[in-house]
Amino acid sequence: MTERYDDLQQIFGYRGAADDAEGVRVIGNEVLVVPFWTPTFCATLIRAAEAVGAFEPQPDDPVPGHEVSLAVISPRLFEQVEVDLGVRIWPQLQVVWPYIDYHGLRDVFVIRYAMGEQEHLRMHHDIAQVSASAKLNEGYEGAVLDFPRQQVTNESAAVGELVVWPSLVTHPHQATPLRSGVKYGLTIWFELPSF
Repeated sequence: MTERYDDLQQIFGYRGAADDAEGVRVIGNEVLVVPFWTPTFCATLIRAAEAVGAFEPQPDDPVPGHEVSLAVISPRLFEQVEVDLGVRIWPQLQVVWPYIDYHGLRDVFVIRYAMGEQEHLRMHHDIAQVSASAKLNEGYEGAVLDFPRQQVTNESAAVGELVVWPSLVTHPHQATPLRSGVKYGLTIWFELPSF
């Protein structure tokens, strides 16, 4: 029997979030997919992000997007996601990339693409050791996460699955133009090692 939680229990208690399936799927050159969240939790996170109402581009951001950090939605949620990624997801990534160490998160945020607002994201690299992205909803067209150099997109990933790649040099990426609907995505930047 599946337990049901209300939105507050899900967000503050991180209840019903984890997709307990395991396994890394390779979809391109050094582009991986890992089960992460349930579609139900993704929908709850969208409602929480909209309730906060802070989808604003940051003026100093070199790649501005309409986004809100999980730390703004709930510092406790941010902490729980940081632990979950380190305990449940990172060991799966180390099977493919054995020499990476987990140093926590640089940021995790929900990004929104909407017509007349943010409709795409220009080609860029992230300042992170590893980056990840998850679709949080369906019902839109376009705004595809695209890696032209690897000739791969996130189109095959289901809602709640993480697409994961190395940051900084080899994996420039973009979001193609949104054609209809509203897309919500999760972006994760894993912290760089300190030397």
